[in-house]
Order: sequence, then C-alpha cells, then structure tokens
Amino acid sequence: MLEAMAFKLPESVLVVVHTPDKQILLLERAGKGGQGSNMWQSVTGAREPEDANLAETARRELLEETGLSVGTLTDWRLKNRYEIWPQWRARYAPDVTHNVEHAFGFLVPQMTVAKLDPAEHTAQLWLPWQEAMDKVFSPTNRDAIWQLQKRVAA
Repeated sequence: MLEAMAFKLPESVLVVVHTPDKQILLLERAGKGGQGSNMWQSVTGAREPEDANLAETARRELLEETGLSVGTLTDWRLKNRYEIWPQWRARYAPDVTHNVEHAFGFLVPQMTVAKLDPAEHTAQLWLPWQEAMDKVFSPTNRDAIWQLQKRVAA
C-alpha cells in the first residue's frame, strides 16, 4: 500500500491573515496556464504526515504561500467539514469524499507584500474584511472572515 502515502490527507487549515484594523490578505489561485483564476482565498493547505500538529501546518502553509513568519497565530477552534470538489478528489484516497478544515487567524502588524509561489497564486490583495468576504470563492473562507470581526476588537 505504498501508493496510499502519496494521497493528500483529508484535513487542512485555513489561515486568515489580517491586520489589527481587520484588513485581510487574499491570494488569487493560479489557473490553467498560469492565468489568474479569479478564485480568491486566504492561505490554505493540507496537513502533511510530518506536521506535529495543525498549528505547524498553518505556519508551514503561511511560509510556503506568503513568506510570512512574523505574526500571532491563533487557533480559532473552528472546524468545517465539506465535500471535496470532484475535480480535486483524485488527490485523495479513493474512498475520501470530505475534508475537515481548521480555521486560524494570523495577526500581522500592518499590510505587507507576500512572497507568492507562482505555481499556487498569481496575485495578492489587501481588503477590508467586509469586501474580503464578498471576494472569496469558498463559503468556509467567507465564514472565517465573518468570524474575524467578532474575534478582533476594533
């Protein structure tokens, strides 16, 4: 069963990168041929078998997707279970149809320029939380951004 090791684990993190005044960093997923996909999101990524815990997954994904390492990571203890889109199911074991996503916040002192991996993201944008909610494609990402305004004092 060595091939099973290549499958993604059906557990992931969603990290809302934000400033104290609730500006949200959004990343545009890379589309086919490197063109923009107009699919905006927060930092996301699957847990790897070598990750000691979900906070380590969140920090690894932050570094890989944005280059950010300085900030305050908070586990929001918010879990979302959702069906994996059919076009992405081949990445998982054949019987896996759902993923469990764990939401985190990552507070940075001010808006900064992220170092993007062009294979994953083609653009970045900082928006006020209300506008960021409207821009993201994922309902769980929208919900996590909504949580931010309840979790962070103005």
